Amino acid sequence: MSPTAKQLGMKIRKIREGKELSQTAVAKKARVSREYLNRLEAGRYDPTVGVLQRLARALGVPVTALLE
Repeated sequence: MSPTAKQLGMKIRKIREGKELSQTAVAKKARVSREYLNRLEAGRYDPTVGVLQRLARALGVPVTALLE
């Protein structure tokens, strides 16, 4: 079962903060705007598979870590 947008956003934020990375740094690495990342973390957006892959790479985790 896939996580809801809110759960996914919380997971992204938890991993990002655990690695002490700013939204700006992760957004730049993932090639998305900081505002988009902020809205993802707030659960307002449902990212595409491509965005999930880029976020996982930027965070240094497998995509599955975002979906658990």
